[in-house]
Amino acid sequence: MRVHHLNCGSLRRIPPLGEPLTAASASGEPVAAVCHCLLIETDTDGLVLVDTGLGTADLRHPQRSLGADWVAYARPALDLEESALRQVVRLGYTPADVRHIVLTHLHRDHTGGLADFPHARVHVHPDEYRAVTDPTAPHHRHSLDRFMPAHRAHGPLLTPARVDGHTEWSGIPGVARPQGLGCDLLLVPLPGHSAGHAGVAVRDGDGQWLLHAGDAYMYHGEIEHTPPLSHPALDPVQHGAQIDGAARLATRELLRGLHHAPTEQVTVFSAHDPWEYARLAARPNRG
Repeated sequence: MRVHHLNCGSLRRIPPLGEPLTAASASGEPVAAVCHCLLIETDTDGLVLVDTGLGTADLRHPQRSLGADWVAYARPALDLEESALRQVVRLGYTPADVRHIVLTHLHRDHTGGLADFPHARVHVHPDEYRAVTDPTAPHHRHSLDRFMPAHRAHGPLLTPARVDGHTEWSGIPGVARPQGLGCDLLLVPLPGHSAGHAGVAVRDGDGQWLLHAGDAYMYHGEIEHTPPLSHPALDPVQHGAQIDGAARLATRELLRGLHHAPTEQVTVFSAHDPWEYARLAARPNRG
Protein backbone atom coordinates (compact mmCIF):
# COMPACT_ATOMS: atom_id res chain seq x y z
CA MET A 1 0.00 0.00 0.00
CA ARG A 2 1.33 3.41 -0.98
CA VAL A 3 0.43 6.67 0.78
CA HIS A 4 0.73 10.10 -0.84
CA HIS A 5 0.62 13.29 1.23
CA LEU A 6 -1.31 16.06 -0.55
CA ASN A 7 -1.91 19.71 0.29
CA CYS A 8 -5.43 20.31 -0.98
CA GLY A 9 -5.76 23.95 -0.02
CA SER A 10 -3.38 26.65 1.19
CA LEU A 11 -5.05 28.94 3.75
CA ARG A 12 -3.30 32.30 4.03
CA ARG A 13 -4.84 33.34 7.32
CA ILE A 14 -4.29 36.74 8.91
CA PRO A 15 -1.95 36.81 10.75
CA PRO A 16 0.15 34.41 8.67
CA LEU A 17 1.87 31.45 10.29
CA GLY A 18 5.25 32.56 11.52
CA GLU A 19 6.72 30.12 14.05
CA PRO A 20 6.17 31.41 17.61
CA LEU A 21 8.57 31.44 20.55
CA THR A 22 10.83 28.42 20.24
CA ALA A 23 10.90 27.16 16.67
CA ALA A 24 11.92 28.72 13.37
CA SER A 25 10.74 27.85 9.90
CA ALA A 26 13.43 26.78 7.43
CA SER A 27 13.15 30.01 5.44
CA GLY A 28 12.30 32.30 8.31
CA GLU A 29 9.25 33.44 6.36
CA PRO A 30 5.58 33.03 7.34
CA VAL A 31 3.85 30.17 5.58
CA ALA A 32 0.24 29.30 4.77
CA ALA A 33 -1.70 26.69 6.67
CA VAL A 34 -2.44 23.58 4.59
CA CYS A 35 -5.31 21.15 4.10
CA HIS A 36 -3.32 17.95 4.60
CA CYS A 37 -4.98 14.99 2.84
CA LEU A 38 -3.84 11.45 2.09
CA LEU A 39 -4.24 9.52 -1.14
CA ILE A 40 -3.81 5.80 -0.54
CA GLU A 41 -3.17 3.30 -3.32
CA THR A 42 -4.53 -0.07 -2.17
CA ASP A 43 -4.29 -3.52 -3.72
CA THR A 44 -8.00 -4.34 -3.36
CA ASP A 45 -9.98 -1.15 -2.72
CA GLY A 46 -8.80 1.22 -5.44
CA LEU A 47 -7.80 4.69 -4.31
CA VAL A 48 -8.80 5.91 -0.85
CA LEU A 49 -8.79 9.64 -0.13
CA VAL A 50 -8.52 10.78 3.50
CA ASP A 51 -10.17 14.20 3.76
CA THR A 52 -10.67 16.19 0.55
CA GLY A 53 -9.57 19.74 1.28
CA LEU A 54 -11.02 22.37 -1.04
CA GLY A 55 -12.72 21.16 -4.21
CA THR A 56 -12.77 22.60 -7.71
CA ALA A 57 -16.15 24.28 -7.16
CA ASP A 58 -14.79 25.92 -3.99
CA LEU A 59 -11.84 27.29 -5.93
CA ARG A 60 -13.93 28.55 -8.85
CA HIS A 61 -16.80 30.00 -6.77
CA PRO A 62 -15.39 30.37 -3.25
CA GLN A 63 -17.93 32.73 -1.74
CA ARG A 64 -20.87 30.70 -3.00
CA SER A 65 -19.40 27.33 -2.01
CA LEU A 66 -17.45 28.15 1.17
CA GLY A 67 -19.16 31.26 2.49
CA ALA A 68 -18.03 34.87 2.18
CA ASP A 69 -17.04 35.30 5.84
CA TRP A 70 -14.92 32.15 5.90
CA VAL A 71 -13.18 33.10 2.64
CA ALA A 72 -12.41 36.59 3.93
CA TYR A 73 -10.86 35.13 7.09
CA ALA A 74 -9.06 32.02 5.79
CA ARG A 75 -7.96 33.61 2.49
CA PRO A 76 -7.62 30.35 0.51
CA ALA A 77 -5.11 30.48 -2.33
CA LEU A 78 -7.76 29.41 -4.89
CA ASP A 79 -5.27 27.35 -6.89
CA LEU A 80 -7.02 24.64 -8.92
CA GLU A 81 -3.77 22.67 -9.09
CA GLU A 82 -4.03 22.11 -5.33
CA SER A 83 -7.41 20.35 -5.62
CA ALA A 84 -7.40 16.63 -4.92
CA LEU A 85 -8.96 16.08 -8.35
CA ARG A 86 -6.05 17.68 -10.21
CA GLN A 87 -3.50 15.90 -8.03
CA VAL A 88 -5.13 12.50 -8.60
CA VAL A 89 -5.00 13.10 -12.36
CA ARG A 90 -1.35 14.20 -12.21
CA LEU A 91 -0.54 10.87 -10.55
CA GLY A 92 -1.97 9.09 -13.61
CA TYR A 93 -5.43 8.17 -12.28
CA THR A 94 -8.97 9.18 -13.12
CA PRO A 95 -11.51 10.59 -10.64
CA ALA A 96 -13.45 7.31 -10.87
CA ASP A 97 -10.42 5.50 -9.43
CA VAL A 98 -11.15 7.15 -6.06
CA ARG A 99 -13.61 4.60 -4.71
CA HIS A 100 -13.57 5.56 -1.04
CA ILE A 101 -13.28 8.81 0.90
CA VAL A 102 -12.66 8.72 4.66
CA LEU A 103 -13.32 11.96 6.53
CA THR A 104 -12.02 13.07 9.91
CA HIS A 105 -15.12 15.28 10.18
CA LEU A 106 -17.56 17.28 8.08
CA HIS A 107 -16.27 20.86 8.25
CA ARG A 108 -15.96 22.79 4.99
CA ASP A 109 -12.18 22.68 4.60
CA HIS A 110 -12.30 18.85 4.80
CA THR A 111 -15.31 18.16 2.55
CA GLY A 112 -14.90 20.55 -0.39
CA GLY A 113 -13.67 17.87 -2.78
CA LEU A 114 -16.59 15.47 -2.26
CA ALA A 115 -18.40 16.66 -5.39
CA ASP A 116 -15.28 15.99 -7.50
CA PHE A 117 -15.64 12.26 -6.70
CA PRO A 118 -19.44 11.78 -6.72
CA HIS A 119 -19.33 7.98 -7.02
CA ALA A 120 -17.01 7.45 -4.04
CA ARG A 121 -18.35 5.95 -0.85
CA VAL A 122 -17.85 8.48 1.97
CA HIS A 123 -17.00 7.08 5.41
CA VAL A 124 -17.37 9.01 8.69
CA HIS A 125 -17.45 8.17 12.36
CA PRO A 126 -20.99 7.12 13.36
CA ASP A 127 -21.29 10.03 15.82
CA GLU A 128 -20.48 12.50 13.04
CA TYR A 129 -22.97 10.76 10.74
CA ARG A 130 -25.71 10.95 13.34
CA ALA A 131 -25.00 14.62 14.05
CA VAL A 132 -25.80 15.61 10.46
CA THR A 133 -28.60 13.13 9.73
CA ASP A 134 -30.60 12.88 12.98
CA PRO A 135 -32.48 16.04 14.04
CA THR A 136 -32.64 14.70 17.61
CA ALA A 137 -28.87 14.28 17.90
CA PRO A 138 -26.84 16.63 20.09
CA HIS A 139 -25.23 19.40 18.05
CA HIS A 140 -27.35 18.54 14.97
CA ARG A 141 -28.00 22.11 13.85
CA HIS A 142 -24.42 23.19 14.51
CA SER A 143 -23.01 20.18 12.66
CA LEU A 144 -25.30 20.56 9.66
CA ASP A 145 -24.44 24.26 9.38
CA ARG A 146 -20.72 23.37 9.20
CA PHE A 147 -21.34 20.73 6.49
CA MET A 148 -21.73 23.18 3.63
CA PRO A 149 -24.84 22.81 1.40
CA ALA A 150 -22.68 23.04 -1.74
CA HIS A 151 -20.61 20.08 -0.54
CA ARG A 152 -23.64 17.83 -0.06
CA ALA A 153 -25.87 19.00 -2.91
CA HIS A 154 -24.89 16.00 -5.06
CA GLY A 155 -26.03 13.56 -2.36
CA PRO A 156 -22.71 12.00 -1.29
CA LEU A 157 -22.79 8.31 -0.36
CA LEU A 158 -22.35 9.07 3.34
CA THR A 159 -21.76 5.87 5.32
CA PRO A 160 -21.24 5.47 9.08
CA ALA A 161 -18.29 3.28 9.98
CA ARG A 162 -18.95 0.28 12.23
CA VAL A 163 -17.84 0.41 15.84
CA ASP A 164 -16.74 -2.84 17.46
CA GLY A 165 -16.77 -2.32 21.22
CA HIS A 166 -13.91 -4.77 21.62
CA THR A 167 -11.64 -3.09 19.07
CA GLU A 168 -8.76 -0.96 20.32
CA TRP A 169 -5.98 0.81 18.47
CA SER A 170 -2.90 1.86 20.48
CA GLY A 171 -4.98 1.52 23.63
CA ILE A 172 -7.84 3.71 22.33
CA PRO A 173 -11.25 1.97 22.51
CA GLY A 174 -14.28 2.41 20.28
CA VAL A 175 -12.38 2.30 17.01
CA ALA A 176 -14.59 2.15 13.89
CA ARG A 177 -13.98 0.25 10.66
CA PRO A 178 -15.14 1.76 7.35
CA GLN A 179 -17.54 -0.64 5.66
CA GLY A 180 -16.28 -2.33 2.50
CA LEU A 181 -12.62 -1.49 3.01
CA GLY A 182 -10.18 -4.36 3.38
CA CYS A 183 -6.99 -2.37 3.95
CA ASP A 184 -5.48 -1.44 7.33
CA LEU A 185 -7.48 1.73 7.92
CA LEU A 186 -9.43 2.71 11.05
CA LEU A 187 -11.42 5.67 12.35
CA VAL A 188 -10.10 6.47 15.83
CA PRO A 189 -12.35 8.62 18.07
CA LEU A 190 -10.66 11.94 18.92
CA PRO A 191 -13.53 13.95 20.44
CA GLY A 192 -13.87 17.65 21.11
CA HIS A 193 -13.57 19.47 17.80
CA SER A 194 -16.82 18.23 16.24
CA ALA A 195 -19.64 15.89 17.29
CA GLY A 196 -17.93 12.80 15.92
CA HIS A 197 -14.41 13.97 15.18
CA ALA A 198 -12.04 11.07 14.48
CA GLY A 199 -8.50 10.44 13.42
CA VAL A 200 -7.71 8.13 10.53
CA ALA A 201 -5.07 5.49 11.25
CA VAL A 202 -3.48 3.79 8.24
CA ARG A 203 -0.37 1.70 7.65
CA ASP A 204 2.07 3.26 5.19
CA GLY A 205 4.24 1.48 2.63
CA ASP A 206 6.82 0.65 5.31
CA GLY A 207 4.22 -0.99 7.53
CA GLN A 208 4.30 1.86 10.06
CA TRP A 209 1.15 3.54 11.35
CA LEU A 210 0.19 7.07 10.37
CA LEU A 211 -2.49 8.86 12.37
CA HIS A 212 -4.17 11.74 10.55
CA ALA A 213 -5.49 13.58 13.61
CA GLY A 214 -7.68 16.03 11.70
CA ASP A 215 -8.30 19.15 13.78
CA ALA A 216 -7.68 17.52 17.17
CA TYR A 217 -4.75 19.94 17.31
CA MET A 218 -3.47 22.46 14.77
CA TYR A 219 0.22 23.08 15.53
CA HIS A 220 3.01 20.57 16.14
CA GLY A 221 4.16 22.37 19.29
CA GLU A 222 0.97 21.20 20.97
CA ILE A 223 2.15 17.58 20.97
CA GLU A 224 5.93 17.96 20.66
CA HIS A 225 6.65 20.53 23.37
CA THR A 226 6.33 20.23 27.16
CA PRO A 227 4.32 22.10 28.23
CA PRO A 228 2.21 22.18 25.06
CA LEU A 229 2.92 25.17 22.82
CA SER A 230 -0.03 26.35 20.75
CA HIS A 231 0.07 28.86 17.89
CA PRO A 232 -1.47 32.30 18.48
CA ALA A 233 -2.75 32.51 14.89
CA LEU A 234 -4.49 29.14 15.15
CA ASP A 235 -5.86 29.31 18.70
CA PRO A 236 -8.88 31.46 17.71
CA VAL A 237 -9.70 29.03 14.90
CA GLN A 238 -9.62 26.04 17.24
CA HIS A 239 -11.58 27.71 20.02
CA GLY A 240 -14.21 29.02 17.63
CA ALA A 241 -14.82 25.64 16.01
CA GLN A 242 -14.72 23.21 18.95
CA ILE A 243 -17.88 21.87 20.55
CA ASP A 244 -16.22 20.66 23.78
CA GLY A 245 -13.01 22.32 24.91
CA ALA A 246 -12.35 19.92 27.80
CA ALA A 247 -12.74 16.88 25.53
CA ARG A 248 -10.41 18.43 22.95
CA LEU A 249 -7.71 19.03 25.55
CA ALA A 250 -8.07 15.44 26.79
CA THR A 251 -7.68 14.28 23.20
CA ARG A 252 -4.58 16.41 22.83
CA GLU A 253 -3.06 14.75 25.91
CA LEU A 254 -3.80 11.34 24.42
CA LEU A 255 -2.01 12.36 21.20
CA ARG A 256 0.92 13.74 23.18
CA GLY A 257 1.21 10.34 24.85
CA LEU A 258 1.24 8.59 21.49
CA HIS A 259 3.85 10.97 20.11
CA HIS A 260 6.20 10.59 23.08
CA ALA A 261 5.67 6.88 23.81
CA PRO A 262 8.99 5.06 23.24
CA THR A 263 7.32 1.82 22.13
CA GLU A 264 4.65 3.21 19.79
CA GLN A 265 5.41 3.19 16.07
CA VAL A 266 2.91 5.91 15.20
CA THR A 267 3.46 9.15 13.31
CA VAL A 268 0.83 11.66 14.40
CA PHE A 269 0.05 14.74 12.29
CA SER A 270 -2.72 17.29 12.02
CA ALA A 271 -4.71 18.64 9.10
CA HIS A 272 -3.38 22.20 8.92
CA ASP A 273 0.22 22.32 10.21
CA PRO A 274 2.44 23.20 7.21
CA TRP A 275 5.67 22.11 8.91
CA GLU A 276 4.35 18.62 9.60
CA TYR A 277 3.11 18.43 6.02
CA ALA A 278 6.49 19.46 4.60
CA ARG A 279 8.30 16.79 6.63
CA LEU A 280 5.96 14.00 5.62
CA ALA A 281 5.63 14.99 1.96
CA ALA A 282 9.43 14.88 1.65
CA ARG A 283 9.64 11.24 2.78
CA PRO A 284 10.39 8.61 0.14
CA ASN A 285 7.15 7.02 -1.02
CA ARG A 286 7.41 3.24 -0.92
CA GLY A 287 4.72 0.86 -2.15
